[in-house]
Amino acid sequence: MKKKLYRLAKRFGMRRTIGVLLLAAMLGLRISDPLWLEGLRLRNFDIYQQIKPREANFRPVVIVDIDEASLKALGQWPWPRTLIADLVTKLKSLGTIGIAFDVIFAEADRMSPAMAVSSFRNIDEETAAKLRALPSNDDVMAQALKSARVVLGQSGVPAAVASPSASLPQTGFAMLGTDPAPFLVTFAGLLRNVPVLEQAAAGRGVLTIRSERDGIVRRVPLVMKAGDILVPAMTLELLRVVTNSGAIRIKTDPAGIQSVAVPGLEIPTDRNGMLWVNFNAHDKDRYVSAKDVLEGNVPPDRFNGKLALIGTSSVGLLDIKTTPLDAAIPGVEIQAQVLENALTKSVLAYPNYAIGVELLSAILFGLIILIFAPMIGALPLLILGVAVGAALTAASWYFYAEKGTLFDLTFPLLSSFIIYVTLVFISYFREQKDRQRIRSAFGQYLSPALVEQLAQSPEKLKLGGETRTMTILFSDVRGFTTISESFKHDPQGLTRLMNSFLTPLTNAIIEEKGTIDKYMGDAIMAFWNAPIDDPNHEINACKAALAMLKKVGTLNAEREIEANENGTRFIPLNVGVGLNTGQCVVGNMGSDLRFDYSVLGDSVNLASRLEGRSKSYGTPIIIGAGTAAKTGDKFATLEIDLITVKGKTEPERIFTVLGAEDVVASDDYKKLRDLNERMLSSYRKRDWNGALESLHLARNMRNDFELDEVFALYLARIHTFQKDAPPDDWDGVFAFETK
Repeated sequence: MKKKLYRLAKRFGMRRTIGVLLLAAMLGLRISDPLWLEGLRLRNFDIYQQIKPREANFRPVVIVDIDEASLKALGQWPWPRTLIADLVTKLKSLGTIGIAFDVIFAEADRMSPAMAVSSFRNIDEETAAKLRALPSNDDVMAQALKSARVVLGQSGVPAAVASPSASLPQTGFAMLGTDPAPFLVTFAGLLRNVPVLEQAAAGRGVLTIRSERDGIVRRVPLVMKAGDILVPAMTLELLRVVTNSGAIRIKTDPAGIQSVAVPGLEIPTDRNGMLWVNFNAHDKDRYVSAKDVLEGNVPPDRFNGKLALIGTSSVGLLDIKTTPLDAAIPGVEIQAQVLENALTKSVLAYPNYAIGVELLSAILFGLIILIFAPMIGALPLLILGVAVGAALTAASWYFYAEKGTLFDLTFPLLSSFIIYVTLVFISYFREQKDRQRIRSAFGQYLSPALVEQLAQSPEKLKLGGETRTMTILFSDVRGFTTISESFKHDPQGLTRLMNSFLTPLTNAIIEEKGTIDKYMGDAIMAFWNAPIDDPNHEINACKAALAMLKKVGTLNAEREIEANENGTRFIPLNVGVGLNTGQCVVGNMGSDLRFDYSVLGDSVNLASRLEGRSKSYGTPIIIGAGTAAKTGDKFATLEIDLITVKGKTEPERIFTVLGAEDVVASDDYKKLRDLNERMLSSYRKRDWNGALESLHLARNMRNDFELDEVFALYLARIHTFQKDAPPDDWDGVFAFETK
């Protein structure tokens, strides 16, 4: 059985098999719907609303705003219930067909006569008795509520609240389908109004609006569960009241709630009984100040035949929300927009079968990619991916813009993209595996640089080279024989020492874009400007040389501490570096059976000779004239001599590198450079006294440029020439007969 499955998987293709498994995992992810995936879906729907917000040509709702002007004119909130009663009476007289309060009257009015009298001082008993006999402000408001179609707001709370002793009326519900309770938004308790007001109102509904996890309001529950009872939203209850319906119908299927309805009006919801609000931008024309209503400063037709919502836009009363279109909007305006959605039939629908459509879309487009990806090239596959994305986007936008139905495109796009990227990665992995086979096959015989080139471009597996201007570096350890002798009983220790020495030097070269050619015991050969072009190869090579010296200094400091702790002899490592720039041939050098990527030429030989001459002059870095000519003011260079090396007849002007730009700017370097130039000029003119004068001044300078051996060498030469003058054809060139 296992063999059959293996053969089937092999025939189907490893990439397709992995793609199918990944598609199955993505489908499971959508069903579990983690927070980040839900967030992508919500952001997608936000973008739709921002591109095409709802048009609000018909305004069936007016907001009676307890705004800052009203608070300033009528006093701080809460107002006396008698003033609220006057507001209700005024609105009824203006022709409103229904009123809803987006505020809660959870406590008895403390300004009622019977409650207020206890706070009066020096009041006679007769007056107090008359005040106690007056009806309470809550009773006055209750009478006003009874005269109009008024819905009071309630609030869902996270903790159970003790029910009032009086039996309060509840909204009736008619069920069509399965029990909706398991799908509903649930609150532990319900914060109600005082019983006398609840009894007098024509309806009661929950005004609580809950934001999504990112703080944005997108959905509003129309039916909820508080404790063990079903309760409607304030807006839905207002629609029930104005349609004279005895109950609200809830339609469900096994996937959840489909819709809620009152006579003549069915409102689609999501599976949790929540309405996706089709938002219109914040508009001040929805609002009328409560102050203007009470003072009669409202046009007669402003409220006629409309619904009125009493709420607040005052920031101090803390009812500010965020929507996809507005960063700060009063909560009462969201309630108004819910009613506008319902009455203008512009509700957004996210049907229960939407997840099925999204899963099927992901399967369809995922299979298209799985089938065609291994069969077509990269460009056709990219075109296919763009076409898939465009099709998903167009379909999702069409249903939103034309049908008011929300289908999420982010999940099918995400799953298709992940499958596409996975297939690309598998192809890349297989290609890398093939390249690794080349590395394994040739790694034992060829240099790593060449092996990598062959892995990337196998056609380069041939002999030949090209001419380039390059900078060559040779480095060597001074006194390596003495160091080796100290490890004659510990060859492994010597190996560890060399590794700890060569590693930082190699890193210094690589960090400055150099290419390691080879290691020769304790020596390193490297070059710049091949195989990758480097227009600053002379500068980068000098940077690498200085970095090498710095790293050797750090290594010596660590070794000295270790030697002192172990009680062993400390022998410092000192390195000499030779640099030269010139034309070379670089490429694959060797035989048909074995070759290496290396560099040849006279400039290479000269670089090697210059490294050897660093011993003679006692300075760690010596560079040729070609390198020095390109360094400009980037480095503190100092001319040392004009020499011919063994095997060459043409003289070479050589320099040392004392430091980088910080040294160039120092006064010590400038003074030393001037003295050195005067000394060399006098020396080559046979002005021995002038040369000695400049030489003594340079030697007496206090600095750490390590030129003592250079100056000692010139001092010895000048004394020799003073005793035995050079021949007449002497041109200042010093010829070395040894390497």
